[in-house]
Amino acid sequence: MGTNFSIHKELVLDKLPTAFCHASTLVKLRDGGLMCCWFGGSHEGEADVAIYGARRDNTHGGVWTEPVKLAEGASANWNPVLFYLQNGALHLFYKEGQQIASWRTMVMTSHDDGRSWSAPAELVPGDVSGGRGPVRNKPIRLASGRILAGGSTEHGLWEAFADISEDEGLSWRKSTPVRIDNLQYQQGEKTAESDIAVSPQSFYGRGVIQPSLWQSPAAKGGSVHMLLRSSEGFVYRADSEDDGEHWSAAYALKLPNNNSGLDLVTMGDGRLLLVCNPVAANWGMRSPLSLFISEDDGYTWQKLLDLETNPGEFSYPAIIADDGRVYISYTYNRENIAIVTLSEKSV
Repeated sequence: MGTNFSIHKELVLDKLPTAFCHASTLVKLRDGGLMCCWFGGSHEGEADVAIYGARRDNTHGGVWTEPVKLAEGASANWNPVLFYLQNGALHLFYKEGQQIASWRTMVMTSHDDGRSWSAPAELVPGDVSGGRGPVRNKPIRLASGRILAGGSTEHGLWEAFADISEDEGLSWRKSTPVRIDNLQYQQGEKTAESDIAVSPQSFYGRGVIQPSLWQSPAAKGGSVHMLLRSSEGFVYRADSEDDGEHWSAAYALKLPNNNSGLDLVTMGDGRLLLVCNPVAANWGMRSPLSLFISEDDGYTWQKLLDLETNPGEFSYPAIIADDGRVYISYTYNRENIAIVTLSEKSV
């Protein structure tokens, strides 16, 4: 995708059913529609925060359905992630637990493209290390068939990992950890002040979390990589040469990061598109929200456009690509979920 494309923006919700909404995930349905999920409630981290979802498909004339509450646990729920298995089943992963450091990952399955769902089950029973599977961004399927999900933990010094499944999500095992070498953190130290409406526990800790993953083309060796949100003012990167089993230390790119979520997608021609807030401050402003492109396998990035530039919170993007179109969802001032569709123009 070059610069010759059209842009369509829409909002998912006519009326927000909760006090706020945040952290959307997006998937292209098999019938050509879209499904979007997010979490919402009275305030991030409170016990009433649940997972919600809406669909936009041909049966509704391209209009988003009313949001439906899909999951609510006994404590706070966070960070839904949608992902199709090879058999056509749609997984919905999400986090449950008021303490981020010990939340657990739950999973639900739909066999009718998100119209109905199984009861939630723990993805890795008994694991309380901070959650397994995808912590915020979509998993990827490698050329080998292996599924990689970007995981991370927040125990003072934050670190990431790849969660690996070779049996279509029935079992998972963790890769080596991804850390910033020689990073120091004193337990209990508050690393930032911010007016962003996040859970206060988020301000304690330092490191890299919430990986977004991709695999290089076979012609470039097929190695696997991740970009990471960081507390250090920049996007970090790590690399694996063995399908995600072992990882390099995380190293900084020149791209600013505000310690907020990012996401990327690989295009059909091998180029990468990345959505993030290019703000070089720990817990810095969540505007602008911008789209970048890389033509050298993620080492350098050039801005294509700004999705949002006004003051406010435009954050936690999800990006997918399908059939010449790119779809991006993101938090719109915690009052709505925005969807941007980029389509190639014919010339």
